[in-house]
Amino acid sequence: MEGFLNPLEVIKQLKLRENMIAADFGSGSGGWAIPLAKKLEEGQVYAIDLLEEPLSALRAKAKSEKIPNIETIRSNIEKTSRLRENSCDLVLMTNLFFQVENKKQVLEEGKRALKKGGKILVVDWKKEALMGPKGREVSPAEVKKLAEEVGLKLEREFEAGLYHWGLILVKPSSENLTASGK
Repeated sequence: MEGFLNPLEVIKQLKLRENMIAADFGSGSGGWAIPLAKKLEEGQVYAIDLLEEPLSALRAKAKSEKIPNIETIRSNIEKTSRLRENSCDLVLMTNLFFQVENKKQVLEEGKRALKKGGKILVVDWKKEALMGPKGREVSPAEVKKLAEEVGLKLEREFEAGLYHWGLILVKPSSENLTASGK
């Protein structure tokens, strides 16, 4: 579909290295995890989802496409990703915020999993989009405010197709403030 969200195009917004460790929060059946794993040939992608069925489909796709660097994790990211602290270079949160209740906790969990200087890619539905989750959309301003509250810095905001917006957030290299009080 013309102008629709293209993971490969959006991923180009990031400066990827082949050996990066990445996590895809709310990975579903791998629409983002698979293209990301292909780019991170020497790295690792953790695909995390609450439901087993899409993770099973993702494992089957990865196996059929001979993609060895995806590991699936079944977990509720509003509680924990089950990733080690400071273990990831990149966390994807794509088409996720309209589905979760505790958005701040999800950002905190992403930040916890990130190495210093690591990035979070947030992509979600525009409120004015003709399709998508009507009434549950989240604005970039709302996510930027939450990101600031948890101590993440905005690196860049961009258009991610006709129906989506994107943000790149960074975990500061030096943390002289604990925004969440933790």
